[in-house]
Amino acid sequence: MLGKVTIDSDAVSVLRGVYNSLLKFRDILAWEAAVAMAVIEMDSSIEKPQACEENEAGSSTENPHASGEKPKGDKKSKKKKTLGKGTSAVLMLLRDLVTNGKEVLSVNSALLAEWGTELSLLFDPKCPRLVSLVDKVKEIVETNEVRRLPKIPKGTRDFGKEQMAIREHAFSIITGVFKMHGAVSLDTPVFELRETLMGKYGEDSKLIYDLADQGGELCSLRYDLTVPFARYVAMNNISSLKRYQIAKVYRRDNPSKGRYREFYQCDFDIAGVYETMEPDFEVIKVLTELLDQLDIGTYEIKLNHRKLLDGMLEICGVPPEKFRTVCSSIDKLDKQTFEQVKKELVDEKGISNETADKIGDLVKTRGPPLEVLLELRKEGSKFMGNAGSVTALNELEILFKALDKANAIGKIVFDLSLARGLDYYTGVIYEAVFKGTTQVGSIAAGGRYDNLVGMFSGKQVPAVGVSLGIERVFAIMEQQEMEKNQIRATETEVLVSIIGKDLILAAELVSELWNAGIKAEFKLTTRIQNHLKYATQSGIPWMVLVGESEISSGKVKLKNLAASQEEEVDRTEFAQVLKQKLRNP
Repeated sequence: MLGKVTIDSDAVSVLRGVYNSLLKFRDILAWEAAVAMAVIEMDSSIEKPQACEENEAGSSTENPHASGEKPKGDKKSKKKKTLGKGTSAVLMLLRDLVTNGKEVLSVNSALLAEWGTELSLLFDPKCPRLVSLVDKVKEIVETNEVRRLPKIPKGTRDFGKEQMAIREHAFSIITGVFKMHGAVSLDTPVFELRETLMGKYGEDSKLIYDLADQGGELCSLRYDLTVPFARYVAMNNISSLKRYQIAKVYRRDNPSKGRYREFYQCDFDIAGVYETMEPDFEVIKVLTELLDQLDIGTYEIKLNHRKLLDGMLEICGVPPEKFRTVCSSIDKLDKQTFEQVKKELVDEKGISNETADKIGDLVKTRGPPLEVLLELRKEGSKFMGNAGSVTALNELEILFKALDKANAIGKIVFDLSLARGLDYYTGVIYEAVFKGTTQVGSIAAGGRYDNLVGMFSGKQVPAVGVSLGIERVFAIMEQQEMEKNQIRATETEVLVSIIGKDLILAAELVSELWNAGIKAEFKLTTRIQNHLKYATQSGIPWMVLVGESEISSGKVKLKNLAASQEEEVDRTEFAQVLKQKLRNP
């Protein structure tokens, strides 16, 4: 059939060019391989495959490794491999092919040229040895893949036993605070219909993880817990609900220190019609209680009002249609200087220099809530001539006085630079910032979102809430526990140590402790030192020691590890004795 195909001269020219290019690529590949082989020969820091070491051991040159002797100055810290094991294995295979397995005494330019020529011939598709070479390379690659350790995606992480112990302790505190305020637990799907999430997050919508088409449904991973909560309220025709939720959310962000693509949020929200600032006060009070009980150190809660922010932009001359996008820029002031934000406002958002400077003057306003409130309300204040600002200031007065009476205003700062870039906020907004040495930035945020539920139904249900960025709180707590060296991965109170292999006895003793409500473990061994080491490292306060003498006398030995004290008690009473000692130390 090929005889009937006509190929014009242009096509022949193109094919010839492709063929010549492939030949050049083959020569380049051969030369690169030859140079890499030379690097392996000359660089002793590269770990050679086992086969290579055996060849060298059999040569006339003495190999110190073959006899088990360690060469002088050979330290593990110096054996830094510049090539992976799979790569070096392939190169050593090529070296053996071009040298017929002979020892290489020295490497020079002539040898490099010879290797390059040999490899170029070897890489020729017509070379009979090429198929065998490819098979051996595939075998090396497959072996290397099996040996390679698995990884996790960027922006995610595993949590070990110590970290999980801290997390569970924190979750216990958080859940306790939420329940103290009468909130009920709620859970929603980890992914939502894409239409549910779109149009709710402003410029942050680009961070939403979209999933592949699921049988005709377009779905996305949840970005936060607030929008799913609003969807739940609308879908179930709920008019009033106080709920909390602790769950993971997902954002397609650039991973960095303290910023992940998968992380927990702890949300507390109140939906329904209430008196002015009634739920807002309680949500902020919950936030202060959370941060105080978690005992993370110094923090402040920056607070503003979306209507006051809109009033400020109106006073500065920002067109209403640009309020949201300008707020998104102002929201970056905690990470950027005003000059950087101003450049974005002018160059990208189309705001004049004069307007940007007016914004810059006003966003500097911050301080104790009641003092700043008086400043913004004084005679001649431009805010008093703006209807939205007056409404916001009246609401804030009620809120600040309630927080003052509840002794919760001390950590709050009235800050006009706080913008919160999310589109759904309509009233009071706030953000908690850690002020300690661990640099984590914002640790909680929230606000009022009266229109969000209405986006999913014709019924408007006002709501307000707060979200605790628990990952950053964990980072602070982990650092504190590491400094105190008090991280315990287990809550075990007693270790039952059986000196021997009597599982039946161990089962009987440890079951008595479990039945008495005591957290206990057991171990069988002939070496008591192993048990002592485990108990000490795990922070277990008590041990029950049972050996041959204790078994014959009907007693067990109780050991207080902290006090280094021992006492013998009757076998029939040991569980109750331990329970009393643990509950009344």
